[in-house]
Amino acid sequence: MSAAVSSVTASWSGLLSGRNGVRSLALAGGTALHAINIYVVTTIMPSIVADIGGLAYYAWNTTLFVIASIIGATLAARLADRWGGRGAYLLALAVFSLGSLVCAVAPSMPWMLAGRSLQGLGGGVLVSLAYVLIRQVFEPAYWSRAMGLVSAMWGVATLSGPAIGGLFAQAGDWRAAFWALFPAVIVLALVVWLWLPSTERNAASATGIPGGRLALLALSVLAISLASLTTSRGLQALGVGLGLLLAAWIVRWDRRATDRLLPSNAYRPSRLLAIYLAMSLLVIGSTVEIFVPYFLQVIHGYSPLMAGFLTAVMAGGWSFGSVLSAGRSESFAARAIRTGPLLMALSLACLAWLLRQAQGFDHGAGFALMCFALVGVGLGIGMAWPHLLTALLASAPAGEGSLASSSISTVQLYAMSVGAALAGLIANAAGLSDPGGLEGARHAVPWVFGSFAVLAALGLPAARRAAIATTE
Repeated sequence: MSAAVSSVTASWSGLLSGRNGVRSLALAGGTALHAINIYVVTTIMPSIVADIGGLAYYAWNTTLFVIASIIGATLAARLADRWGGRGAYLLALAVFSLGSLVCAVAPSMPWMLAGRSLQGLGGGVLVSLAYVLIRQVFEPAYWSRAMGLVSAMWGVATLSGPAIGGLFAQAGDWRAAFWALFPAVIVLALVVWLWLPSTERNAASATGIPGGRLALLALSVLAISLASLTTSRGLQALGVGLGLLLAAWIVRWDRRATDRLLPSNAYRPSRLLAIYLAMSLLVIGSTVEIFVPYFLQVIHGYSPLMAGFLTAVMAGGWSFGSVLSAGRSESFAARAIRTGPLLMALSLACLAWLLRQAQGFDHGAGFALMCFALVGVGLGIGMAWPHLLTALLASAPAGEGSLASSSISTVQLYAMSVGAALAGLIANAAGLSDPGGLEGARHAVPWVFGSFAVLAALGLPAARRAAIATTE
């Protein structure tokens, strides 16, 4: 590693040029590959079902993918210790490629589900490895910008994934969408092999695989995901309650274990705990995007394409906020962390009113206000995210930096699954499916967006604690 770089000289040009530029391409590229694949497959799923059947298992493509991604994210730091950063990265690409191959040739839905599980496992490792390796290949002064760059890939994926998937679906060749992943995998593998440094293996300090807790984690996500698939309010509440009880069991088990999922001081009142809480509530708040296209089409009469573009505005706010905020001063970082949940809460409250209106908000000032509110949701998490991640790494106990890095994706993916399940639960309870249609959608909007505005606001105390730079 080169001589120390100060925060003053660590610019975007320094991160994106020369040796750092190639390394940035490798780390951000893995996250982009995983994230774009998510939105491409979401777009082509109707075509897949029309061809090979399996409509009853439609949602399981997402459920099993998320579960496998969480397991992969949890294993990333351990794989890096045992195989080195480059070896772990190439192994993850190999697993992802095998899953893509199985999907491309799948003759039936069970084969597709197997392929999607492998894709999720490899992709989860790729996303988590990006955060693990940032600490190892870049000077600390570059960490915030590198975190922002990796985070921005999710916004890029939301903008580009549906368009790419739509092209393959329009051409009537959904299998080509999976074959098209292989050139990108090959290029990324070459970049990693040639230019990503072979970080030191540390097998002696590599902890064991927490199989029992990973199984409970998978069951927790599965229970919460299943809760969002049923229209029975009792079963929804039971699924979410069971999932949260399993999560509490994991916490109790993990805090006493030596091979933990989260750093040791994450289970007591501390800045690190506040960071995890703020991250989780921001991610949960952002998951309302899954209902934005539906409400725009049913209530406002937008075409699927236009509704998709407007939904992408929210993701664009996340990407813009991450890039704009990353690498700024410590005082700016503290303000961004404190302001993020407030901006998200206000934007969600605004959408709770705007999206319910059937007329008057499809053009002019009303349309502009709706776009600003959508951007505000993404901007709220985007401007705080890189600084929360940097603070997390700085707050981790000595010797637990890799564990803290790999926990980022684990917490993010788990919060996404919880948010999606809660959004479905609240929407159905508010009448989305009964009475359904325009009336059901208009009833559901204020409950969904209003409830998530409250959840985002609940993150304010944690955000204030997370913004205090203390040594613990």
